Amino acid sequence: MRFMLRSKIHKAIVNHADINYIGSITIDSALIEKAGFWPGEKVLVVDNTNGARLETYVIKGKKNSGIICMNGAAAHLIHIGDEIIIMGFELTNKKIKPKNILVNKKISL
Repeated sequence: MRFMLRSKIHKAIVNHADINYIGSITIDSALIEKAGFWPGEKVLVVDNTNGARLETYVIKGKKNSGIICMNGAAAHLIHIGDEIIIMGFELTNKKIKPKNILVNKKISL
């Protein structure tokens, strides 16, 4: 069994931060559905702007809002305006063709 990349949201721009929240990343529910993520799922977040990498879990944001919000301690590493990749993995014994969701810089949809 291996952990394989199942899906990723690529080139999303962080547009909110809430340092006082206990943790996680809030993602527009439309993007969650497109990527095949589940609320509460562990994801790897990579910051293309500053090189930070962290693991956290998904929180469902308002559908079609475009929200990408870093919460809690993660907001100290990944900031508003940063370009990120959000990746989900699957433990499997088969090869997987990952689903790639590319977003634009204006909004995250």
